[in-house]
Amino acid sequence: MDLQHTRDPRPSTALARDHARQSGTVRPPQRHLSGPAPLTLPAGVRTGLGHDAVGTSPDHGERILARLPRAGCVFADQGRWWWIVPSGSDIGVAWPHSALYVSGDPSWTRARAETRPAGPRMVHGPDGDSPYTAPIPLYFLVCRLTGVTPRWSLTP
Repeated sequence: MDLQHTRDPRPSTALARDHARQSGTVRPPQRHLSGPAPLTLPAGVRTGLGHDAVGTSPDHGERILARLPRAGCVFADQGRWWWIVPSGSDIGVAWPHSALYVSGDPSWTRARAETRPAGPRMVHGPDGDSPYTAPIPLYFLVCRLTGVTPRWSLTP
């Protein structure tokens, strides 16, 4: 296996916060343009780790859900199934090209008390108060289903 050091291309939260303080302006983080429409997490879930989303094909989505021992919030639209994972679940791993990794922004996954969802519909709710699917089992399942050899870096 080819081990590589991959640096996180995203600026750290602290760096962005310090820059905003110096310039006097605060801009929200930019969202990946080909990400999902707004995803609405159920009220009452804890998102202390931040949240990103991994998009898979609908065929792979059903197979992944059947094989995972535990899944968090999973959404579906016409083209993808979206798995909520903790922020930074892309650091040190190379997600297959068929999977779309979208860095989260709190504006696209705000908890709402209303029952009518906007955007993709939830196909699986969390088993407890955590919206997350464990990224490592998800990563290995996505790699296996797409025929891609898993690659990761041991150094941050």
